[in-house]
Amino acid sequence: MTCRVGLVGLGYFSQFHLASWQGHHDVDLVGAVDVDAARRQWAMAEYGVATHADLSDILAQNLDILDIVAPPIAHRPLIEQALGKVPVIICQKPFCTDLAQAEALVEIAKNSDTILLIHENFRFQPWYRTIRGLLDQGLLGQVFSARSTLRPGDGRGADAYLARQPAFQSMPRLLIHETGVHFIDLFRWLFGDITAIYADLKRLNPIIKGEDAGVLIIDHTSGIQSTFDGNRLADHATDNPRRTMGEMEIEGTLGTLRLNGYGKISFRGFGQSNWQDQPVKHAVDDGAFGGGCVAALNAHVVAALQGDSAFENTAAEYMAVIRAEAAAYQSSKEARKIHV
Repeated sequence: MTCRVGLVGLGYFSQFHLASWQGHHDVDLVGAVDVDAARRQWAMAEYGVATHADLSDILAQNLDILDIVAPPIAHRPLIEQALGKVPVIICQKPFCTDLAQAEALVEIAKNSDTILLIHENFRFQPWYRTIRGLLDQGLLGQVFSARSTLRPGDGRGADAYLARQPAFQSMPRLLIHETGVHFIDLFRWLFGDITAIYADLKRLNPIIKGEDAGVLIIDHTSGIQSTFDGNRLADHATDNPRRTMGEMEIEGTLGTLRLNGYGKISFRGFGQSNWQDQPVKHAVDDGAFGGGCVAALNAHVVAALQGDSAFENTAAEYMAVIRAEAAAYQSSKEARKIHV
């Protein structure tokens, strides 16, 4: 079965979506939509894809999947227009403009014939899929805690973010709403549902509107405590700061698991000094974002649509992530732990 895919939104990140769909052997990318003529011309020239100015033009082409890569302000009208007209919608994060809008859309989607998914791709990065497998195998024994750092080093000076995603400068919520949600979803997927969250957020670069540094401390139903330590002005040891965007350590009764900025995983047994390399057991495309996580997520959706697996990150499930994000901002504002 060949899946017919349409894409809407041709901004910066769409390049990874276009390349991933075109590289999938069971996919026919039938068209892409954007209101900007220059972006449509770029997509036609770079990817040879037919482009349109209106979503209705591709909804009429019997799509199996609609991939929404447009900004949050466009999510609700696009999804409402497509619900019931396509079996699967994948919507880029951040999902919608706020919690209330996201909740309303999820309720509407429940009563349609469309499966609504969120394009949450960090959990599809090959090193995190491998780490999940190692945890499931019991490599660490009982897990105590985990810590991830975000250190992309792209937030310095007056030209911060302008080369790649200039909208970052004017976002009223940046560190958590735009990037930290990846780690909230990742921690929830690795360690279980979230019960409470504490946040201390701040802005270091006065040029931008939102926060660009801070710490989240997250409690899980499993008893594990995870920590997200983000600073967009600092970097980490790597040849590509956007590969992993930082580092991770997970500690348990049997030892410690570490991910570095080169996408390498290593394990040190409790009481030992030496680190043992753990091979990444999923395909790595080092020329693509996050080791090829966009293609991996999209391939998962195609496989699930074909009945080979269950869908991950349905919008209804993802609401737990958005509620945790809202709790993080409330926690930082009120300087207290918020129970989710």
